[in-house]
Amino acid sequence: MSTEDGRSFDLDRAWRLDERVSIRPERFGALLYHFGTRRLSFLKSRQLLDVVRGLAEQPTARAACVQAGVRDAELPRYRAALAALAASRMIRPRSA
Repeated sequence: MSTEDGRSFDLDRAWRLDERVSIRPERFGALLYHFGTRRLSFLKSRQLLDVVRGLAEQPTARAACVQAGVRDAELPRYRAALAALAASRMIRPRSA
């Protein structure tokens, strides 16, 4: 399974924002800038921003999605977005 489509991203694992990433909220969602890789990522919704911010506080990515109000039918889309953030090293696994 490819991480690009999100199916292999583990929603039941603990994740966090990389410490070298800065978040700049915008009307459309947010900009993420990784100072280590010098990559820029766009979060295309405020709800995705809420998920990313909630990763550090929740035991799993799935719990962060639930806290942000993501519905079950939307989980595949959010899983794919989180997989892309993991592939670009914006988020990383953490110990639970």
